[in-house]
Amino acid sequence: MSFLGVIGHPLKNSLSPVFQQAALDHLNLGITYEPWSTAADGLETRVTTLRAPTIVGANVTIPHKEAIVPLLDKVDDLARTVGAVNTIVNDGGKLLGYNTDVEGAVEALRRDAGFDPAGKRVVVAGAGGAARAMVVSLLRAKAASIVVINRTFSRATKLVEELQPLAKGAALKALPEMHVSWTSATMGCDLVVNCTSAGSTGTGEEGDSPVPAEAIHAGALVYDIIYRPFETTLMRTAKERGARVLGGLPMLIYQGAASFKLWTGRDAPVEVMFEAARTALKAEDGV
Repeated sequence: MSFLGVIGHPLKNSLSPVFQQAALDHLNLGITYEPWSTAADGLETRVTTLRAPTIVGANVTIPHKEAIVPLLDKVDDLARTVGAVNTIVNDGGKLLGYNTDVEGAVEALRRDAGFDPAGKRVVVAGAGGAARAMVVSLLRAKAASIVVINRTFSRATKLVEELQPLAKGAALKALPEMHVSWTSATMGCDLVVNCTSAGSTGTGEEGDSPVPAEAIHAGALVYDIIYRPFETTLMRTAKERGARVLGGLPMLIYQGAASFKLWTGRDAPVEVMFEAARTALKAEDGV
């Protein structure tokens, strides 16, 4: 028996075991995908166990995506640029780190919203690991401009400074989280992305939205990478304002599909993954 798993803490809300196991079973690969809840003080020990011949690899989620980087034998250039790893492959006892969030972010935009970031103006809420992966993804997709707005302005500034070498002609800047920042940055923008936890189930911020309603304009696409709940306050508000919306489930599935291919060498059965994830979310909602 071979094993995969997701490393994080806590893991009670992770959908990865649900849709990854569905995909593995669909292709009869004989691999079991498990939740491996790991506190910070147990991370080094957990990484050591990944070298066992029965372990194919792992996903990594909050709060370990950055802390796990120095514990691996090799990290690919993209993951090093982002500063975070979400996928580990066990290659004969050597642990290789990748970041598939970057691929998943734009794949969702293109496939599920019909949106090509090339030449577009974007505003990103947040300056953590998810925002960093999103900005890298959008820069690689040749967005024309990206404004990063964050509650802690110094974090937004740091993100912009560190990723400036990737801009290559794109305008990349940070703004403090103020009402005037939102209204000025979103005027005429094509895409607004939420990479914060505001609005997410289980955070105490379920009813919150990081973007003021009056900063959302008809014709824009509002992309909330949160997938619990299925429709966030931000998404509902955006619809009321005449904007298009995209939730976080497609990004989750596409990054998972990219991980699946790294582990197995096989194309992931994406529709099987979507169906398993949607069924689980509906069950939670009592639908």
